[in-house]
Amino acid sequence: MKEIGEKLQEARVSMGISIEEAAEDLKLKPSQLENIEAGNRDAFKDIFYLKYFIRDYAKYLGLDYEEMVEDFNEFVFDYTSKISLEDIKKANKKSEKKQAKKKISSPYTVEEKQKRPMLFFGIVSALILLICIGIFIAIVAFKDKNGDNEVNDINSKTEVSYELVG
Repeated sequence: MKEIGEKLQEARVSMGISIEEAAEDLKLKPSQLENIEAGNRDAFKDIFYLKYFIRDYAKYLGLDYEEMVEDFNEFVFDYTSKISLEDIKKANKKSEKKQAKKKISSPYTVEEKQKRPMLFFGIVSALILLICIGIFIAIVAFKDKNGDNEVNDINSKTEVSYELVG
């Protein structure tokens, strides 16, 4: 990794490009480029991002980026082949613990599945309420209609005659 960083640094310096300028052009932090040039792999959480940073940096400097990626892949292979089985098992256990912690949720957490039945219940309740209001309005209107007819019937049956005396 150190050799990759040195090649990148030599190319940058020979072109007269500052770390800040390269970082701005590549949309990276200057510290990231400094760590790449220093061969500090541990400064990056994800080795795959580091690979793409190296590729983009090599392209930017006009170097053979495919060769740089191959060199980086060899470094990764050499680095990972030195990891003992015990270290791999420890890393797996840590990963399993993290996954188990992620599955624990707060009793106040509302899952999306629980929202759908509540929405359905709300819609059904609103429809029932609208139907009841409609029936009430129809009953009131029907009573008014019948009530008006009864008044008209009474008026038509009662004849009032007025005689003009004169």
